[in-house]
Amino acid sequence: MIARVATFFVKLIVGFVALSLAVTILYKFVPIPVTATMLMDENGITKDWESLADIDPNLVRAVIAAEDGKFCTHDGFDREAIETAIRRNAEGGRIRGGSTISQQTAKNVFLWQGGGFARKGVEAWFTLLIEQVWGKRRIMEVYLNVAETGIGTYGAEAGARRYFNKSAADLSPLEAARMAAALPLPKQRSVTNPSGWLQRHGNTISARIGVVSRDGLDACVYQ
Repeated sequence: MIARVATFFVKLIVGFVALSLAVTILYKFVPIPVTATMLMDENGITKDWESLADIDPNLVRAVIAAEDGKFCTHDGFDREAIETAIRRNAEGGRIRGGSTISQQTAKNVFLWQGGGFARKGVEAWFTLLIEQVWGKRRIMEVYLNVAETGIGTYGAEAGARRYFNKSAADLSPLEAARMAAALPLPKQRSVTNPSGWLQRHGNTISARIGVVSRDGLDACVYQ
């Protein structure tokens, strides 16, 4: 009995590894058709896949500045940010995350929103996979196409059309910064008419776009 159960779990694990690797390889080359987050969105889905070449570099640099300054140098995990988040969360108050763009992409593509150690463990597995199989440029391309950018809106192109009535290929630094500032809470944060802290945050990100370019923090995307 114990042997049969052990065999079952071994086959289950091997099957999961094989399937996840196959899907990851497939998505290295084809657009992601839909995600669990999209399917569960009661507001519907508005999206339009664009290659990274058709997304303004201002947006790439804005999300690096806002979300993950070490994107080009870490292996998918920013251990310093994770340790800082754990320490601050233990102190109480607003819960803070330490997720990288790679981790967010793995979650958005393969999993679902919400917490839980089991989901975080699977997220880590997929993060390792996409770092090894896709590489940084593809991770950024997928992230900017599946991230929720507004109510029922997904991806850079749909977001740019929604907020600025223009293509994601033509975003100004400030427009890109405002989209990046809203990404953590796109249903709650205003992109076109930010005020207070959100406006200041967007302005800060806009200023940092030049730093990202100057210091080569986007080199893994545009090398």
